[in-house]
Amino acid sequence: MLTPSYDQLPHVYTGTNIQVDPQVYELENEAADPEQRLEQAMWAIQPWTDRHVLDLGAGTGFHLPRFHQAAQHVFAVEPDHDLRLHAMRRCLDAGLSRVSILAGAATYIPLRDASIDVCHARFAYFFAPDCDPGLIELERVMRPGGVAFIIENDLRSGTFARWLRASPFAHDSDPAELEAYWAERGFTLVRVASSWTFADRAAMEAVVRLEFGAQLAERFLAEEPSLSISYHYALYYRRYA
Repeated sequence: MLTPSYDQLPHVYTGTNIQVDPQVYELENEAADPEQRLEQAMWAIQPWTDRHVLDLGAGTGFHLPRFHQAAQHVFAVEPDHDLRLHAMRRCLDAGLSRVSILAGAATYIPLRDASIDVCHARFAYFFAPDCDPGLIELERVMRPGGVAFIIENDLRSGTFARWLRASPFAHDSDPAELEAYWAERGFTLVRVASSWTFADRAAMEAVVRLEFGAQLAERFLAEEPSLSISYHYALYYRRYA
C-alpha cells in the first residue's frame, strides 16, 4: 500500500523508480518514445508555440528542453526537492532561460488562476481514484481554450503492458475502468504506439530491474533478446472552456 510521502502536500506519493535512482530513470527517459510520437500527437492537438506550458510532476526536467524550444515560458512543478535540483542543473547546463522550477504538486500548483495554455503530466496521475483533487486544481490554472495532456501506460497492448500485467504493480488496474474514469472527467483518449529502444543491453537491464525488481526483470529480460520493446501510451487530453 502506497502512503503519502509529504505531509504538507497531500495526495503526493513516492515514485518507486525516479526517486529511487534518477540516473537509471534518465536512461529510461532516453530510451522511451525515440521518435517522439507522443509530442507529435500532442502538437497536432495543441501546439505550444509562444504559450505558457506547465510540466506537472516534472521530475528531473527531462522534457523541459523540448518544451522550451517553442514555448513562451515553461513552469516545471515538482514536489521532490532532490528532483527539482536535477531539473535546475539541467536548465543551467542547457541555458534554458524561459523555465521556472517550482515546488508544488497536482493538488497545489503555485500559479495564478487561468495562467496556463498547455499542461503536460507524464506518469504523474497514476492513481486514478485519487486524482480528483488534483484535477480540480488543474482546472483552476488552465486558461479557456487551454489543453491538458495526461500520459499513462496503455495497458491493452505492447510488450511493456504485458510485463506490467504480469507484475504486482497492475493487479488492480482495469483498463476499462481507467479509461471510463478519464472519459467521465472530460478527457479524450488517443492511443500512441511507440517503443523503448535502448543504446545497449546494460541500460535496458538496469531500467527493467528498476521498474520490476530483480526477480521479474530476469524473467522478462530472458524472453526479450532485442534492445527494443513495444511500449504503448494512453494520451488523455481535455480542452477547457
